Amino acid sequence: MLEPFENQQYLNLETFRKNGQGVKTPVWFAREGDSLYVWTQANSGKAKRARNVANANIAPCKADGTLLGDWHPVTVLRDDSPEAVKKVRGLFVKKYGLAFHIFALMGKLRRAQYTTLKLTLP
Repeated sequence: MLEPFENQQYLNLETFRKNGQGVKTPVWFAREGDSLYVWTQANSGKAKRARNVANANIAPCKADGTLLGDWHPVTVLRDDSPEAVKKVRGLFVKKYGLAFHIFALMGKLRRAQYTTLKLTLP
């Protein structure tokens, strides 16, 4: 079921506010087994929305959010643990290489705190 995301650099993640309004955000992602992972700042809107509402939708997309495929419902599990952040960081380094290192360095300079979002299709 994850075939639409093979060889893609971005996915569009639609998370939901408490009032049910969807918010779409293009993000980098990595795959491990039957799950997709997003590495994001712990205080980002998508991380807050994922903590409050576990249901979301994903679709493959371009960097600007232009869809390249259909939407798929997922369950989102936020994990702030150092182990999860380290694991997902490793997946991102493997997939995005130098680009991710530069992105992570900018976050480190800002003293950003990170979390992970595990996306699981039903």
